[in-house]
Formats: sequence, C-alpha cells, structure tokens
Amino acid sequence: MIFNWGRRSPSAIRPLRANAAADCARIHASGFAYPWAQSELESLIADPHAVGTAALDPANARLRGFALSRLAADEAEILTIAVDRALRKAGIGRDLLRAHLGQVAAAGAGRIFLEVDEHNSAALALYARFGFVKVGERKGYYKRPDGAAASALVMRRDLS
Repeated sequence: MIFNWGRRSPSAIRPLRANAAADCARIHASGFAYPWAQSELESLIADPHAVGTAALDPANARLRGFALSRLAADEAEILTIAVDRALRKAGIGRDLLRAHLGQVAAAGAGRIFLEVDEHNSAALALYARFGFVKVGERKGYYKRPDGAAASALVMRRDLS
C-alpha cells in the first residue's frame, strides 16, 4: 500500500470554461490587491480571442488555479495567472503555465507577453524558468494597497 500524505495529486489540466468564473474570482481575490469581478472574468473567458486554462483537483474537479490570455494576430498576452492561496508552492503554477503556453501556441500565437510586478519574486522566478525575458518596464503601473506605486516588468517569450 502506498500513502501520499502531504502530497497533492497532479492537477488535471483543462480548458477554462465560463461557468468557472465564480471560482476564478475567488482565487483571483486571494492573490491580488485589486481583483477582477466575476462578471469581468465571465466576459474574458467567453471572449473568442481568449485562451483559458484551468488546473483542477482530479478527485473532485475543484479549481486549483487558472491562466487567461488574449490573442491578437500572432501574439498573445497573459492577462492573469492565479493559484488558490492554500495550494501555492505545490507546482500548480508551473504545470498550469506549461499547459497554457501550449494552448496559446496551438491557437496560433508565435510569441507571448506579460506584465508582472517588479517585486513579485515567485512569479519572476517562474517566468524566468520558462524562458521569459524582460523587454520593457512600465513605471508606476501597479498600485499597492498602501497607495504606493510599483513598476511592471514587461516580459516576452517566443513560442515557435
């Protein structure tokens, strides 16, 4: 008999569906100071130019995390990627990003961009691991809960 105490099963990766918007909003709110509303997420997920990826618990199909990008011609932009706060540091973000990049490439994008808070060391490490490189900076782009401004790093990765 094998026991996996303390270990989570790998996520089931599926396309993100609009009926998951409430769970997406809950997860987004757990990780961002200014989260998107359920209605905003529903609209984005339903957009024909959007690509969404869901990481689900294989035992109960509960949403663990999601990624959402928008396509424009042969490029894409990651709009958001979020993992349930209680499940972070378990490899879900890594698995989610890997699958999401594949979905975006399959949808026709040759390169993908994102913006990330310059102080988000976990996200920066993840993106570097996947070959994203800094191509620009937006000074004062993000507003922190205390009112201070933070710069966004603009990063790019070729998909072809």
